[in-house]
Amino acid sequence: MNEYVLIVTMAIAFLITVLVSPLLIPVLTRLKFGQSIREEGPQSHQKKTGTPTMGGVMIVISITITTLVMTSKFNPNPLNFEVFLLLFVLLGFGLLGFLDDFIKVVLKRNLGLTSKQKLLGQVVISIIFYFILRQQGFPTYIQVPGTNIQWELGFGYAVLIMIMLVGTSNAVNLTDGLDGLLAGTAAIAFGAFGILAWYGFPQFEITIFSLAVVGSLLGFLVFNAHPARVFMGDTGSLALGGAIATIAILTKMEILLVIIGGVFVLETLSVIIQVISFKTTGKRVFKMSPLHHHYELMGWSEWRVVTTFWMVGFIFAALGIYIEVWL
Repeated sequence: MNEYVLIVTMAIAFLITVLVSPLLIPVLTRLKFGQSIREEGPQSHQKKTGTPTMGGVMIVISITITTLVMTSKFNPNPLNFEVFLLLFVLLGFGLLGFLDDFIKVVLKRNLGLTSKQKLLGQVVISIIFYFILRQQGFPTYIQVPGTNIQWELGFGYAVLIMIMLVGTSNAVNLTDGLDGLLAGTAAIAFGAFGILAWYGFPQFEITIFSLAVVGSLLGFLVFNAHPARVFMGDTGSLALGGAIATIAILTKMEILLVIIGGVFVLETLSVIIQVISFKTTGKRVFKMSPLHHHYELMGWSEWRVVTTFWMVGFIFAALGIYIEVWL
């Protein structure tokens, strides 16, 4: 596989998203699949009420089609072990997010699925994922990035997988709060894993999948950048979170996910810190959490917050690549 294949992969995913979006956005609008904005959120976001959501459907469709088409070009069995697991998690978490979005926008229940229902769905998908891995004899060790140090976890690896899939999908979901924020930061993170999967192992199927995600997200940004004409909703954010965790597992870069996905980690930590501080002291550390809202309330424009977080995402991605490749 050469650079031509990588470029074509991103181009196909980009074009599918760009071409499908103008057809789907009006449909979502007519069906009144508009975003409901939380009253406790920044007041400036109230003007976004009614903007079509569930745009993650376009992202998932684009990734799936591009992955199957491009892997079939050099693999007689395009739906092999790795591709099957990547699409299983993408579509599984995407379906869970779709149900959550559907309840929010159609049934007009702003919080969607209850936290217990969502957690149950995430855990079930994670358990199935683990058992498929073990049936294929997948190793249960983790390795410290940039070293030869390995730790065998045994059954503890099942717990790690559950934490990674559930935690990452929720962390990515928390990041989806501003126009273009998640699409940009996720494209950067998936791009980093795509580079590592290509240069390091190489794992061609994972490279193709990662770059298909990058292409689809860049296409989605055409419509999601400020001012957004469509939001991806939980359909997209949960699917992306589960997918990037799956890539980290299949490439044995579980620990590196914390670095490459550093923006998602910071967003999650801000929520945890805020909750703990308020419950223990009655005081808030941030003006609002997740972290991107804190900077909004400090007076930053939405576009400034988003581009700053993209830059931070680039730094984390570059750091992750440096640790894995050059240390």
